[in-house]
Amino acid sequence: MSLGILAESPNSTQAELELRADAGSAVSLEFKQSNRLRLKAHRLIPGGAHTYAKGDDQYPILSPGFIARGQGAHVWDVDGNEYVEYGMGNRAVGLGHAFPEVLEAARAELEHGCNFTRPAAIEVACAEALLGVLPNAEMVKFCKDGSDATSGAVRLARAYTGRDMVAICSDHPFFSTDDWFIGSTVMNAGIPAQVQALTVGFRYGDLESARALFDSHPGRIACVIMEAARMEDPPAGYLQAMVDLCHARGALFILDEMITGFRWGLDGAQGVYGVDPDLSCFGKALANGFSVSALAGKREFMRLGGLEHTDRPRVFLLSTTHGAETHALAACIANIGVYRREPVIEHLDAIGSRLRAALEEVIATHGLQAHVKVLGKPCNMVLASTDPDGKPSQGYRSLLLQEMIARGVLCPSLVVSYSHTDDDVARTADALDGALRVYARALEDGYARHLVGRPSRIVYRAFN
Repeated sequence: MSLGILAESPNSTQAELELRADAGSAVSLEFKQSNRLRLKAHRLIPGGAHTYAKGDDQYPILSPGFIARGQGAHVWDVDGNEYVEYGMGNRAVGLGHAFPEVLEAARAELEHGCNFTRPAAIEVACAEALLGVLPNAEMVKFCKDGSDATSGAVRLARAYTGRDMVAICSDHPFFSTDDWFIGSTVMNAGIPAQVQALTVGFRYGDLESARALFDSHPGRIACVIMEAARMEDPPAGYLQAMVDLCHARGALFILDEMITGFRWGLDGAQGVYGVDPDLSCFGKALANGFSVSALAGKREFMRLGGLEHTDRPRVFLLSTTHGAETHALAACIANIGVYRREPVIEHLDAIGSRLRAALEEVIATHGLQAHVKVLGKPCNMVLASTDPDGKPSQGYRSLLLQEMIARGVLCPSLVVSYSHTDDDVARTADALDGALRVYARALEDGYARHLVGRPSRIVYRAFN
């Protein structure tokens, strides 16, 4: 595997290069093709990418800017460098890149075209397939991304309840690109203050925090939207208590299953935790990377977007030209089929558990348990990094990413797939061993002496 050639960074002095070499760093790698493309991309595309989480500001300077192809749990960048990959398309790939059965289903469907003036029969088949694994959902609308699904759910809740406010879990980082959510972040430029005021937040696991919102805004909250879990399982009985609170106060309970769906379980976190949402939103791994998301829910609410009801106003629910592209729905059906036949969920848990154990052993060997931690459920983990004072640090996170990338592991998160193997785990542990040698030195003399260029930055910031 070639990872490029050693070369000085424009901001590196000879002394700094010698220090990095002495620390065992492999950071002075060139990404010539990526860097050429970066210059062009930022002239043509705001931010240089079409997803903020994929932007250059989320990665160290020495990182692959563009991926050329993927196979299973590995990807190759445009410079030909190969990596064990743990981002898995921002968690959208559950089986592995270019998984044969899914790919073949999409390819075969494309032979017949992908978009028509009237619905295609596969739209019904895909609805049956998804509702067949969601025991509490009765109707579904397909769309292209998670934002469409969650915003459709919010619109439906507002229409059904006649209320205007939305309660979101403030501990969950993202629900939609639309104004009702982005207006609640610091990156709220362009969103009217009146819209911002309609979204209020509560703390995860704190039932009283949510109850206080209902008390402060009587008769105005249309829905609560939240994820079932992030790093840890919810407190016992918490999710059902949230459902009960919503219903007692006349609001709908919306479960965002973008991450948990097809990762926690085939029927999502709602099946794992035994909770019955009014509406739920799926995407990400629903079609193993193909663009399919879904709003699923009870007929009582979903019917308002249909043609038969006469007792309530019509809701312009979801209407997307590309929302039911046939090849993507074929990929979705094939993906569901693999999950139903094969031990995908069990493998995610098992390989993730082995990855955690291997990395924690390496961390302990270096005595860095106070500064580098593996957090989250085995199927959905992250590497957390802190500074010498034990505080979260973008600088030290960037250094760790830089050193892992230099050793052939791309891990903005530690999201495993059905294609990850024990060999991948061993290779990742070896990479972390080398990376932590540099990290330990950086804790003594500062990350800036080992990191090439600026640190990565958080997405939500008011100014660049």
